[in-house]
Amino acid sequence: MTQPGPDAGAARSNGGDARCRNCGATVVDAFCAHCGQETALRLPTLREFVREAAGRYVAFDGRFWRTMRSLLIRPGFLTREYLAGRRRRYIRPARLYLFSTLIFFAVSRFFVEPAEVLVAMDSSAEGRSAANADAKMPRDRRPANRNPGTATENPGFLLDDDLAAHMPPTLARAVTPLEKRWERFNALPRDEKEDHIVAGMLRYGPYAMFVLLPAFALLLKVVYLGRRRRYPSRPRLYGEHMVFAAHSHAFLFAMATAALLIRVPLLRTAIVVWMCVYLLWSMRAVYGGSWFGAATRAFALFVAYSTLLGIASVGLLVAAILV
Repeated sequence: MTQPGPDAGAARSNGGDARCRNCGATVVDAFCAHCGQETALRLPTLREFVREAAGRYVAFDGRFWRTMRSLLIRPGFLTREYLAGRRRRYIRPARLYLFSTLIFFAVSRFFVEPAEVLVAMDSSAEGRSAANADAKMPRDRRPANRNPGTATENPGFLLDDDLAAHMPPTLARAVTPLEKRWERFNALPRDEKEDHIVAGMLRYGPYAMFVLLPAFALLLKVVYLGRRRRYPSRPRLYGEHMVFAAHSHAFLFAMATAALLIRVPLLRTAIVVWMCVYLLWSMRAVYGGSWFGAATRAFALFVAYSTLLGIASVGLLVAAILV
């Protein structure tokens, strides 16, 4: 039981009521009826301090495990519960999304190898072997770009086989103040460039995802434009789409974290398959309609969102190099 604070005890011993140290209201119990602050003002123990800090995210009252179980094995259930007003028993969507995102990027720092991330940047095994051969040569004898076809190219941006970054002249002139940073990055050995790029992308990745989340919700609103008469209970408001987007991304980050931790190829394949099935299933569970309609909208959503992810990846790459 919480013991009354020293001020409360002194006030009662004098026959008066205690005053809340936060708002000044009169208090007669362990908590202030006006602002909710406790009246016992002793400092917390180490265990209580850690429990209070972690409880902000994982809800030690049992909501965390109830929420994660529903999130992972019941597609669309959390969104329908939230929109129906049953919210107290589960972690709120924004907090769940924040927690899963931070855990994923934290785990990625330990389990993601730079070479695994950058392997997608080469379009052929020939380009990778050429880059590895160049990396073993003295820097002054390395070709600037042995095979342009194996470089990673994006509109206005290019990485050659040595991971040296190049920009079009017009873009280079626009970022003249950052030219020294660009040149300093290009002067690094290839291995250090890999570490620099991956560390930077993981550092700024959470910020990019917080921009992409409302964009995903906007895409949902677009693909589900239509007559309300046929599906009157279908989510229409942007905030409702945001709830579904938060739950969907939380699921994806949770499963991606599991894929990083599990090194068995068969289980990783099963995780990828479940992710695809889950997203289609959850769309139909929340928005209704036929399976064909859900699949058609899911495909359009996938194409549009993949384009946004590609743009965001280029932005993260540039940020990792320059910032």
